Amino acid sequence: MKITLAAVRAFLWRGTLFALLWWALTDGRPGSWAVGSVAVAFASAASLRLLPPVPTHVSRIGLLRFLVFFVHQSLRGGVQVAWFALRPRLALSPAIHEVGLRLPAGISRVLLANTMSLLPGTLSVELQGDRLCLHVLDASAPTETEVRTAETRLAQMLGLTLDTR
Repeated sequence: MKITLAAVRAFLWRGTLFALLWWALTDGRPGSWAVGSVAVAFASAASLRLLPPVPTHVSRIGLLRFLVFFVHQSLRGGVQVAWFALRPRLALSPAIHEVGLRLPAGISRVLLANTMSLLPGTLSVELQGDRLCLHVLDASAPTETEVRTAETRLAQMLGLTLDTR
């Protein structure tokens, strides 16, 4: 792997995140850092090998729009899931929906799959090529519309162009 400024930045950012994770997992015990520093260095290097840094541009307006979308969808979905929980007579009709993706291959699709899993009522099951498989609590939910909206928000945030399929 060629050492570039982007790789160094990615290593430092990822190292910081892994160090924070280590600190949280060990309750901040100072004696754990003899092993932790080695683990953080190896985890950071492995992450660069598995997911090389890619140039990204995050639009501040796009990020704000995405955050508003995400909070709104989380609240809406949370109310829906609470309604299902409080009204057990309501029949859940779980299903698996497969949706074709318009985002370019790579980290943007992974981010979409993770976003969909964080929204109540949906769970990403598999990301294979340009297909995202989701488990949903309600088979009649407009899953494809929700995925399209999330794709659009992510594309705006990352300055990406969506496929016009």
